[in-house]
Amino acid sequence: MKIKGLKWIIIVVIVVIAAIVVYYVTRPPKIVSLNIGTLLDYTGPLKEFGPHIKNGCVLAEKQLKEAGLDVNLFHEDSETSAIPGTNAAKKLVEVNKVLAIVGSLASSVTIAVAESVTIPNEVVQISMASTSPLITVLPADKGKDFLYRTCPSDALQGVIAGKLASELGHKTASVLYVNNPYGQGLTEEFEKAFAKAGGKVLAKVPHDEKAAESYTAELKKAMEEKTDVVGAFSYPEHGKVYIKEAIEFFKFKNFLYCDGTKSFDIPKAVGAANVEGQYGTAAASGTGDTFDMFVKDFEKEFGKLPPLPYITNGYDGVAAIGLAAYACKVKGLSITGKNIRDNLRYVANPPGEVIKPGEFKKAFELLNQKKDINYEGASGSVDFDENGDIVSPIEIWQYKGGDIKTVRLETIE
Repeated sequence: MKIKGLKWIIIVVIVVIAAIVVYYVTRPPKIVSLNIGTLLDYTGPLKEFGPHIKNGCVLAEKQLKEAGLDVNLFHEDSETSAIPGTNAAKKLVEVNKVLAIVGSLASSVTIAVAESVTIPNEVVQISMASTSPLITVLPADKGKDFLYRTCPSDALQGVIAGKLASELGHKTASVLYVNNPYGQGLTEEFEKAFAKAGGKVLAKVPHDEKAAESYTAELKKAMEEKTDVVGAFSYPEHGKVYIKEAIEFFKFKNFLYCDGTKSFDIPKAVGAANVEGQYGTAAASGTGDTFDMFVKDFEKEFGKLPPLPYITNGYDGVAAIGLAAYACKVKGLSITGKNIRDNLRYVANPPGEVIKPGEFKKAFELLNQKKDINYEGASGSVDFDENGDIVSPIEIWQYKGGDIKTVRLETIE
């Protein structure tokens, strides 16, 4: 009896030990604490966009928390200017101890922050809106791989804008552009594409990044030769001034818009009738069921999704960082900027089971099981290439009936 009883005790002990081992091997990782900064625009020429993009970021934060990730967002204003933006980024890194920053909007701010703050401190930076082609080949990031974006380069938008101008029947064009890497890059790509389609750019006129009270001098240069259309390659705070002046002083209102002037403030300032029917281009907000899922969740939290650019791209930036951080934890890695960087493509690119917006609990369960995932974002596929870029469709949109309407999506073969 004693031997038999001892045998059962040994069996029970073995079973208990096995159960404990299984629990510790298969249990979900302890909740990760992750600080992420957002560097958006609440003042300056891009102030119209910042609050809406922030809502997209906050939605991703909320959903990641509900799935089991202890993520905390810290929000700062870049003021659409490199020096304040850099100072705000330093605060995020040094005071708030963020391991990643989502932002900024203006390419000039993103580049300055990357060069002086995020890359030297090995902090991941994902811009949702900076489209300058220069970001693709930024020397400071060569071999470092800390700068990414969830929006396409203007190497794509400029091509579509040039083709659109020709398609609309324009033979000549002038361009008013914000004098920073964004405006310069978009203008260069537009000019090449427009020329290829048989058009000619008569004048390229830069203006300062800081909003001015008047642009009559710039308009005079742009219209020195009679032009069919003027590219408004600026930001809302610039465009609403010079478009109004063009209408009032030059009797001209035929503009071609871009992502930076996809704005409700412009028709408010100049009158909806004066922009009615005018076209523009921008990175597509998203398509298909991934976009629809985002819209449903966004509208539950914040009301109707405005047709303004880069809200979905901001959401995807936070989502990708959160997924990469969780992957680090599952792999037994410490949560650092370098390790988040090294896992971004692991969670965002093929192969792997597709994860859609809001499906973060499912993503965490798959990662716990050592399975691959492939995040398909609200803005589209978030497949980072070797330069940290993504490719997505370009939207052709139109001011219509006091609203902004999507006409169609274009891709470059």
